[in-house]
Amino acid sequence: MSESLRAIRLFPGLLLIIACNPFAPAFDDSPATGDSILGDTKTIDGIFQNIKASYTFRDTTIYGQLIYSDYSFVYRDYDRGVDVSWGRDEEMRITHQLFRNVQRLDLVWNNIISISTDSTDTRTMVSRNFNLTVTFNPTDIIRVDGYATLTLTRLAAENAWMISRWRDESNF
Repeated sequence: MSESLRAIRLFPGLLLIIACNPFAPAFDDSPATGDSILGDTKTIDGIFQNIKASYTFRDTTIYGQLIYSDYSFVYRDYDRGVDVSWGRDEEMRITHQLFRNVQRLDLVWNNIISISTDSTDTRTMVSRNFNLTVTFNPTDIIRVDGYATLTLTRLAAENAWMISRWRDESNF
């Protein structure tokens, strides 16, 4: 009989110790505690929390789940005196490029300026101030203070909100 088999027969607990990987975490099957960094998208606050998380982690997967299929982004080009807009595909492409080309994004949502909800509770417009710090590298940092008006849409009152329109009302 080999030495290793003899050791296992004499010390059966040794096999358990050998098979245990102290560097592998155990599976957590405890119930959720609600400590997630992501918000509940059935609430307006949850939408804003998830926008912030997507920017913080530069994660288009989180961001894409917030964007409605018939989405539009609108901003005012003051030099030309026109509104410029684009849809969901362009928004995702631009956001992906932003997330890929910066070292860090810090988004702070400030006070809600106004909020209005339709009678069916399936469409809400929220205007809110924000501060955004974009760090391309330690010597190239841009700070933007502005406000945005988001139109949030959902199919029914029990469904999650999605952003159907984002109007950047900032005056750069």
